[in-house]
Amino acid sequence: MPEKLHRHFQWVGIAVYMLALLIVSVWFRPYALKPLWLAWGVGVVFFFFLLTWYFHRQWRHDETKTFLKKVFWVAFGLRAIYVGAMMFYYYYQTGMSMEYGAADSLGYHFTACHLADLAREGQLKEIFWLLNGNTMGFSDQGYILYLTTLYTCFGKNILGPRLLKALMSAYMCVAIYKLASRSIGEKTARLAAVMAVFMPQFIHYTGTYMKETELVFLATLALERMDYLIRSKRYTFWNIAFPILLTALTFGFRTIVGMVLIASFVLFILFSEPELISKKVKWIALASIAVIVVFFLFTPIGWEMLIIVHLNFGESSAMVEKYQMMGLKYAEYASYKYTAPGAFVLPLTNLMEVANENQKMMTGTYFVKNYLAFFAMWSVVVAIRDRRWRNFSLIGSYTILYALIIAFSFAFNSERYHLPVLPGFLIMAAFAMTRFRKKDFTFFYSYSVLLLIAIVVWNYLKLAARGLFF
Repeated sequence: MPEKLHRHFQWVGIAVYMLALLIVSVWFRPYALKPLWLAWGVGVVFFFFLLTWYFHRQWRHDETKTFLKKVFWVAFGLRAIYVGAMMFYYYYQTGMSMEYGAADSLGYHFTACHLADLAREGQLKEIFWLLNGNTMGFSDQGYILYLTTLYTCFGKNILGPRLLKALMSAYMCVAIYKLASRSIGEKTARLAAVMAVFMPQFIHYTGTYMKETELVFLATLALERMDYLIRSKRYTFWNIAFPILLTALTFGFRTIVGMVLIASFVLFILFSEPELISKKVKWIALASIAVIVVFFLFTPIGWEMLIIVHLNFGESSAMVEKYQMMGLKYAEYASYKYTAPGAFVLPLTNLMEVANENQKMMTGTYFVKNYLAFFAMWSVVVAIRDRRWRNFSLIGSYTILYALIIAFSFAFNSERYHLPVLPGFLIMAAFAMTRFRKKDFTFFYSYSVLLLIAIVVWNYLKLAARGLFF
């Protein structure tokens, strides 16, 4: 793709955000963002768009090993600096080195501290009794056990786990390159990897104490190993066991991610070309997966998984009822009938003071995903147009399935629940960008205008729902 087009995407993105911010700040002036939040939003948008295309231009002709070293060390350096800086920032803002409204993080930390004390005393039965009685089930226990292990071995501090988050997130950028290069191509892989290095969501969650970084790391590595297993045709014990282990671990962080990984792998096998995987191997693989899944469903964890999925993703009216209890107007629109079409775009960025501190801090972070959503969606058109859709059977099925499930769930407006979709999302966006044609710009400009309107309308609705606009 010509370099001038890359720069075009960069400046249009910045322009849409700044224009949306200006309109909302002037039109809804009494509720305009304070300088601190303005600085966060503008800084993040300029950081991503300027640095992504600058470093992509600088690194794109490097030899592969050199490129991957730069990707890893720049990603790790950025995240490590962010971890240290945010510990001081949060301490200054909240009185402790935890993010705003850190109820979940504090719960993880204090529970892990207590379990670490029990582990040192050898009271393993007590540990599992407390886990079962004081968590939301198996899908809420993986991260606590992970922290407990770290605290038991290395002491109770929150810097070490955050630096490990930085390390995982940096290696995830390399895994994104490997996954994209094998399945789609070198140009797409390099752009996706560089975007991952500077992706605000990935950096932000290394500075928090929530489980998202570890979850996304496991999911991305599982996808990469699944892809390697099929494309390398090396069916060794380790090559088969490693993706199974990684997928199993995701169930301990968020049940639905593990389920989507299994479903996407099945679709990958079904849609793979005969040259890649023979019919015999397809049937053996599908039969093996079916046996494992059926056996798993009859275990206590399997039953619990079905209950969690029903409660969290089967009750489509959950958010409607929640907003009605809060007394908000337009609550009836918080259902899947209205949210599903925006699966790739949601949640829209908030540009007003009518939000919690985390949302105001992440206005630019939200926008980057809102903007890149066009390219991720357009990649489906490009893949069909270029007859490359089979290459997308793993990445595309995982990304689309997970995005739709979250859009149909209670978590459609919770940014962190959308995070596992981002690795595939970036690869799809990079694929569309590297194969963009002149005639595609009509759709790109139309989306940019629609996004601008959608953000302004969304901020209006937040005020109107609370009776603040009139």
